[in-house]
Amino acid sequence: MVLHRAPRRSGTPGGCADDEQSCWARVEFEEMTVAKNPLTRARAALETMNEDVDAALARDPAGGSRLEMALASPGLHAVWSHRVTHAMWQRGGRWKLPARLGSQVTRAVTGVEIHPGATIGRRFFIDHGMGVVIGETSEIGDDCMLYNGVNLGGRTLAKVKRHPTLGDGVTVGAGARILGPIVVGDGAQVGANAVVVKDVPATGVAVGVPAKVRVPAVEHDPFSDPAVYI
Repeated sequence: MVLHRAPRRSGTPGGCADDEQSCWARVEFEEMTVAKNPLTRARAALETMNEDVDAALARDPAGGSRLEMALASPGLHAVWSHRVTHAMWQRGGRWKLPARLGSQVTRAVTGVEIHPGATIGRRFFIDHGMGVVIGETSEIGDDCMLYNGVNLGGRTLAKVKRHPTLGDGVTVGAGARILGPIVVGDGAQVGANAVVVKDVPATGVAVGVPAKVRVPAVEHDPFSDPAVYI
């Protein structure tokens, strides 16, 4: 778990007789103490894993029991491994090398390569997994789903934000390439084998090479392959 300083809050917390700054400093210290508690962190990790399994079962019609999904889903294993290596990467310094090595071990075992620097939200699922590549500066929102062979890649060698940002609820079809620091809006879909190099608006469907945004004429299943709407 990586702690981020909370934004400055206004007002004075109840039950505090000191000045506002001292009161909020005390509150933040207490919050950090709770977050560092091993039991609290273990409980949070277990809740995240359960949430990931639920998301996988909801999106994989071939999934059986929760136990089967937890033991036999390479995409799920890759996500869990990334949550660990990403926390190591964020600590910086000597932790970066073990984080990279961990991601390479995961790549060898699952066929999914996720750079430990990539930021991934909650309930993320990779179906089948094989051949998925997620670059260092990629950002993925909550409730997203990728099929096999997806590449979230860059278009420059400069050490800048060079990989895509996916909003919440985005689905990317098999073999699609999303290249560069573009934004795929909330609820958007990218069709199989599409090559996306421009922003995709929220709820849009991007298909083709190069990808063009289309709007489905009928209501569609958010977890199905967008290519069926071409």
